[in-house]
Amino acid sequence: MSIQEKIKGIEDEMARTQVNKATNRHLGVLRARIARLKEQDRERIERGRGKVGEGYTVRKDGDATIVLLGFPSVGKSTLLNHLTNSKSKVAAYDFTTLTVIPGIMNYRGAKIQILDIPGIIKGASEGKGLGKRILSVTRSADLLIVLVDVFNPVVREVLLNEIRNIGIRPDEESPRINIEKRGSGGIVITDMVGMTEMDKEGMMQILREYRYHNSRVVVREDVGYDKFVDVLLKNTIYIPTLTVLNKIDMVDESYIDELKKTLGYDFLPISADTDVNLEELKEKLFEKLDLIRIYMRPKGENPDFEEPLIIRNGSSIEDIADKIHRNLKKDLRFTRIWGKSVKFGGQKVSLNHVPMDEDILTFY
Repeated sequence: MSIQEKIKGIEDEMARTQVNKATNRHLGVLRARIARLKEQDRERIERGRGKVGEGYTVRKDGDATIVLLGFPSVGKSTLLNHLTNSKSKVAAYDFTTLTVIPGIMNYRGAKIQILDIPGIIKGASEGKGLGKRILSVTRSADLLIVLVDVFNPVVREVLLNEIRNIGIRPDEESPRINIEKRGSGGIVITDMVGMTEMDKEGMMQILREYRYHNSRVVVREDVGYDKFVDVLLKNTIYIPTLTVLNKIDMVDESYIDELKKTLGYDFLPISADTDVNLEELKEKLFEKLDLIRIYMRPKGENPDFEEPLIIRNGSSIEDIADKIHRNLKKDLRFTRIWGKSVKFGGQKVSLNHVPMDEDILTFY
């Protein structure tokens, strides 16, 4: 029996099972079994395919990477060109972009890489239209722009489902569950929250399904079986998104107001073609990426306010040193900082100190 036949058999069993509290564990185990089979199928395809074709592997560049996700002819290439001065081909017909086109957006000192990927179609995650190869690029993103047409905004959920099917969890955070494989001792589950969505027996069935016969599990968040499986798969990626509604130059303001009332999600309305709200889009992208600027001040010199060092908010002095040179912290005696993260200017800080936006920093 093939993997697809096994999946179909489990799906049929799930369809026959009534959904209620009593069947929650059974359905959770069946979903876990499907997830494992799909992962095995993905690995089999990857092994058979070998290297990814030209145009679908792009080296990450700049301070962060954003991927444009949308259906064909939604305006991704136009948006890339207007944000980055790139030269992605633009035309009013489907599948204009046939490879991944990179561009760099310079904003507030940051160099942000934006990737225009070929348009997604429904079923892309199952291989339609080279979909798996295209969607694989999204896994390297720090942020996804979900671009939808003003006349077809309901496709957003289709796009999100396609990336969910390849192990991306949009706008979610990794569940606070720790799983440690051991050499012996069986399965030990420590519930620190009072679980209501799962029970230990169901978790143990799933752990055995994934061959975690000897393991220690610590649960620090009350989540369901699907998220528990996400932790087990280990290839699950959590990426924030920003939904952008394009081509608003073709409708009036009352149409946009009505969409804000009826759609079940927030969006930023823009016109890539006429540059409407593109500055606001740049600001929102910077905020979503959670980047901050650090001004380096060489010993005995003035700070460099022209080219700030761009880092993720929450990065430590050690992270900054590693970004400049991997061996820098070995020779670092101490660091002085001027700015909002310290009590007084020139304060000495340790490697685990976390600077704030526009702090000035000197290494000694």
